[in-house]
Amino acid sequence: VPDSQYGMYVWPCAVVLAQYLWVHRRSLPGKRVLEVGAGASLPGVVAARCGAEVILSDSEELPQCLQNCRRSCLMNELPHVPVVGLTWGRVSPELLSLAPVDIILGSDVFFDPKDFEDILTTVYFLLEKNPHAQFWTTYQVRSADWSIEALLCKWKLKNIHVPLHSFSADKEHLASSSLPGRHTIEMMIISLARSDGT
Repeated sequence: VPDSQYGMYVWPCAVVLAQYLWVHRRSLPGKRVLEVGAGASLPGVVAARCGAEVILSDSEELPQCLQNCRRSCLMNELPHVPVVGLTWGRVSPELLSLAPVDIILGSDVFFDPKDFEDILTTVYFLLEKNPHAQFWTTYQVRSADWSIEALLCKWKLKNIHVPLHSFSADKEHLASSSLPGRHTIEMMIISLARSDGT
C-alpha cells in the first residue's frame, strides 16, 4: 500500500472498504470491478489481488490522481490493471466504452454535497448496464444534515446499510480517524430499486 513518502495518503474510508473486500474475497475472482474516485486505490488493489478484474478510475481533470492510481498498481505488482479518466456526471466516450461491471467501489466519494448528484448520475448509468451490479461505498459522516436519501429516491436507487462490526471493521486501529472530530465511518451498498420489488 502506498505510503506518505510518495505523497499518497490512504483515508480511513478506503481501509474500511478494503476490509469489506478482504472479508468477501472468495466471491471476487472473475468479478468485474470498477473503482471510482480511486486516488491511492487501496480497495481496487485489494480486489485485484483477490482475483477480480479491476479497472481504476479518477477524474480525467486530475492527472495527478490518475498517476497515483498507476503508481499504486506498479507498487503492488499489478501492471495490467487499466486506469481510466472518468468525470462524475459526464457521459464521456470512456464511460460509454466501459464493459458492464459487477461491483463499483467508492471510498469517501460522498465528500462534497455539490458532487452527490453527479456521482449518482454516473453510478446509475453503470448500474443500468448491469442491473444486478452493486455500488459498495464507505463514507465519513461529516455533518448532521448529510443525506443522500432524496437523491437515491430520485434516481430510483436503494441502499442497504452495512454495519462495520459485521465485517470486523469496527476495530479502533482500522476505522478510527485521527482527523479532527473522529468522524463516524459508514458503509452502504447501493443498487437499482426495481419496481417489481427485487
